Amino acid sequence: MGTVSLSEDDFAAATQAAGIVLVDFRDAASGSSRAFAGVFDAVAQRHPDLRFTAVNLPAEPRLAAAVGVKRAPSLMVFRDGVPVFAEPGWFPEDSVELLIATVRDLDMVAVRETFPEPVTGS
Repeated sequence: MGTVSLSEDDFAAATQAAGIVLVDFRDAASGSSRAFAGVFDAVAQRHPDLRFTAVNLPAEPRLAAAVGVKRAPSLMVFRDGVPVFAEPGWFPEDSVELLIATVRDLDMVAVRETFPEPVTGS
C-alpha cells in the first residue's frame, strides 16, 4: 500500500482506525527527515497489513501543535486508536522493525486498563 499523506482534515479518522497506524511527521527541508522518510517508506513496503502515513510538518502547523510535534522527523504510532509511541528523531530500519514487533505484541486490554480514556466533565 505504501505511505499515505495525511492532513489535519483526515488525521483523526486515520489514527482512530482499528489496527496499527504509523505517522511520520516530515519536512522536505530537513536532511534527517528526508533520510528517515526513505527508511519509513522501505519498511512500509514490507508491512502491507499496517497503515503507514506521513504529515508534511510545515504545511500542517496546527495539527503538529495539537499532537505535540515540534520537529521533523517525528514518529507516532497508534494501535486501535490508542497512541502507543511518540518520539522525535531519525530511527534506523532495525529500530522501526523492532518497534512494529513490540506494538504488534501489545496486550491492548492491559494498555486500556492502565491508560483509560480521560473523563470529561459537563
